[in-house]
Amino acid sequence: MYVNLIAMPKQFFVYILTNQSNSVLYTGVTSNLPARIFEHRLKIVPGFTSKYNLNKLVFFEAQPDSLQAIAREKQIKSWTRQKKIDLINEHNPSWQDLYDSLF
Repeated sequence: MYVNLIAMPKQFFVYILTNQSNSVLYTGVTSNLPARIFEHRLKIVPGFTSKYNLNKLVFFEAQPDSLQAIAREKQIKSWTRQKKIDLINEHNPSWQDLYDSLF
């Protein structure tokens, strides 16, 4: 029996995390969003997100390739806090944690 496996194109994601009080924002990029958010939640990698308890996913968007994802991440990181808040409000006005929607 012959099975033709078509490789699915890899997707990349730009995301924004915050803490429970929505007082700190972090923008990141990954090719495996559920796994990366899980790592943030478990504080597997020491750094900014673990220091400030950033584990609430409030925004994400898919990008077709790594270069576009990195460019978008840099663009969002360069924005003012208010512009990031406006982006989140546009897509997730209640600032609910979107992690469970990934499954």
